[in-house]
Amino acid sequence: QVRLAESGGGLVQTGDSLRLSCAASGRTASSYFMGWFRQALGKDREFVAGITWSGGTSAYADSVKGRFTISRDNAKNMVTLQMNSLKPEDTAVYYCAASGRSLRAADFDSWGQGTQVTVSS
Repeated sequence: QVRLAESGGGLVQTGDSLRLSCAASGRTASSYFMGWFRQALGKDREFVAGITWSGGTSAYADSVKGRFTISRDNAKNMVTLQMNSLKPEDTAVYYCAASGRSLRAADFDSWGQGTQVTVSS
């Protein structure tokens, strides 16, 4: 099973940028579909972005399209989420996730511990 550790969260202002990183460990880490989810206080966890093992295909939630970019470096077993033009509604705990099957949100079954992102208005 792949192990995941996020970093890069913090407190920023509206319009700022932030980059989240996820370090994946395990012999087959580079073969997993990778994604980012978020959970705001009092809300369900939601899919933010996902990327195939090759990095050739990515998917985004409508709320972040054009602002967030997911990428991966399989040589370093790293996945990043570049977040630009941040809004207060982006405030949440962000989780790195892995799936051995597909980019479908329901297939992600390995999770990091989460990192807090707070966007002040």
